[in-house]
Amino acid sequence: MGWSIRLFDVAGTAVRIHLTFFLLLAWIAAIHYTRGGTAAAVDGVVFIVLLFLCVVLHEFGHVFAARRYGIKTSDVTLLPIGGVASLERMPEKPSQEIVVALAGPAVNVVIAVLLVGLLGARFDLSQMTQLQEATTTMAGRVAAANVALVIFNLIPAFPMDGGRVLRALLAIPMGYTRATRVAAIIGQSLAFVFAFFGLMGNPLLILIAVFIFLAAAGEAGYVQMREYTRGYLASHAMITAFKTLGPGATVDDAAALLLRTTQQEFPVVDNAGVLDGVLTREALIKALQDTGGATPVASVMDREVPTVPESAHLDNIFQMLQRTGQRVVGVVDASRRLTGYITAENLSELVMIQSSRESRDNASVAGRRAV
Repeated sequence: MGWSIRLFDVAGTAVRIHLTFFLLLAWIAAIHYTRGGTAAAVDGVVFIVLLFLCVVLHEFGHVFAARRYGIKTSDVTLLPIGGVASLERMPEKPSQEIVVALAGPAVNVVIAVLLVGLLGARFDLSQMTQLQEATTTMAGRVAAANVALVIFNLIPAFPMDGGRVLRALLAIPMGYTRATRVAAIIGQSLAFVFAFFGLMGNPLLILIAVFIFLAAAGEAGYVQMREYTRGYLASHAMITAFKTLGPGATVDDAAALLLRTTQQEFPVVDNAGVLDGVLTREALIKALQDTGGATPVASVMDREVPTVPESAHLDNIFQMLQRTGQRVVGVVDASRRLTGYITAENLSELVMIQSSRESRDNASVAGRRAV
């Protein structure tokens, strides 16, 4: 995630903090300073730091639960509105998704119980709306905050934890794709509710509402795209009409191809037709500006281009592009020679075609029913 700093790693998962988190700390410190001076500012910042430590532990509840099902997590990022664990995918079995979703709130329950049982923390329900007020011990406030995190995260606003549990339950009778669509609609509806209450004086609720609305739409679109690519192979969607560059080609050679074709990326292959890398339009333009047209393409191309066989499943390729952020995947034959390539753009075109066919089929079914 952009604008974030890597703090440390835990069991192969990086913990990152978004730069806007420091704005939250500054805002908390300023508010408390105006109320009670330096001591109050320090108290407020310490509480937020401890609260977000609990948020990190919450996210690692998801991380380790997902790891049980072979799902890796590249990083956990702290944002002003909470934490985000970047799981490479969510499990599609409803029972597994429920376990992963509930693992986070379960960590907060354990933290609250430990604070109450071992440290004798005391809190009551009235503290839930005044967690920043130093009306009790720090341990009591942190315990109350963990209870609040459990309650808040179990609200069925997809893609929050409660919304994922809802999606998993809906998937049992509906199927994964339709359940995601329904859960996203419910989540976006609840986002409007959060925004309404946020307009009454809580800007953080507005930020959460925006996050839920956009994240729900994004995940619903991701699941829909994956569903549309399912059942296809790489050979069904790969680009086969393209120009290549040799390893000795220059940026000027690539610029000439850019003008003569509609390609935005140019595979660079050796004499045997094996893929060495890909030169993108952006890298080409930057090289022309920085080092000139005589620059060898081998020095500015992207060498870290994944390749798949022609028989690779397209939904797996889609997930690879999403997970790695790569723009291009090379498709090779049994001799490792390049036979085509797949981009995020031509996958989107496949999805548009499939969506149009589905809309036509649904309209035909509706017409027959009307008759």
